[in-house]
Amino acid sequence: MNIHVLMLVMNRLFVALITLLIVSFTVFAATELLPGDVAQILLGQSATPEAVAGLRAAMHLNDPALLRFIRWLGGLATGNLGVSYANNMPIAQLIGPRFLSSLQLAAATALFSVPVAMVLGITAAILRGSLYDRIVTTVTIAVISVPEFMVATAAVLFFAVYLKWLPALSFANEVHSFGQLLRVFAMPVITLSFVISAQMIRMTRAAVIETLGTPYIEMALLKGASPSRIVLKHALPNALGPIVNAVALSLSYLLGGVIIVETIFNYPGIAKLMVDAVATRDLPLIQTCSMIFCVAYLILITIADIIAILSNPRLR
Repeated sequence: MNIHVLMLVMNRLFVALITLLIVSFTVFAATELLPGDVAQILLGQSATPEAVAGLRAAMHLNDPALLRFIRWLGGLATGNLGVSYANNMPIAQLIGPRFLSSLQLAAATALFSVPVAMVLGITAAILRGSLYDRIVTTVTIAVISVPEFMVATAAVLFFAVYLKWLPALSFANEVHSFGQLLRVFAMPVITLSFVISAQMIRMTRAAVIETLGTPYIEMALLKGASPSRIVLKHALPNALGPIVNAVALSLSYLLGGVIIVETIFNYPGIAKLMVDAVATRDLPLIQTCSMIFCVAYLILITIADIIAILSNPRLR
């Protein structure tokens, strides 16, 4: 790695850190703008003004917003996530099992969608202009145009209501066998795979087509190399950087879709926990869940940018 590439990578990491600070301020400010009084919600409408004022003082809600932001950001930096308003429990204990469930869902979706998308994207690029390529491209564009909640609703109607093959709701705590595991993850994974596979197919196809049009591929064709050798030995190794970049970018879309999917299928993940926290105006829990999603998205985007830098032949 030359000094120029190293400087570009370090600059991208610095930008990610600054972005994280801006995002943390935005998350804190957005949750502060939520309507309603936390103390009033916790005590109920019948609470006296004195009781509400006392609870606000005990929870430090009367402190200046900037002071509370600095205190909250310092807690995040040291691993102190605070205490949930609604449950009066450490947020780390609430998030732990839910975070694991969301990771399991994301891993299952990635293990299913990435190989399928890679095969379809690469084969569509190799057979560019054929009927197969047109079908894959048309279906991909159609899927990208459909929002996640519509895909989830259609999956429930088809697999749960009409065919009665799968349950409409996913209860991850009821898994005791491999068959139950498949039934729990099938509907959420199908829905999320539709969302991210279409993006990966489109971006992978474009990356391979661009590589197949380079001069060294044309030189290999003139030398009489077989199509399989051209693809496996020449095209794919050089398109690996853009393909991995496409995978990282596509997986970042998973974070947006998982909020809708966990809510619709009642999946006990961190996104469902955040939605429930909004209903009770549990600010520390909302802020922590939001930051987890923002950090995960930022990590994936940063990885994609670094891969793009390292795989750029003009920077080697």
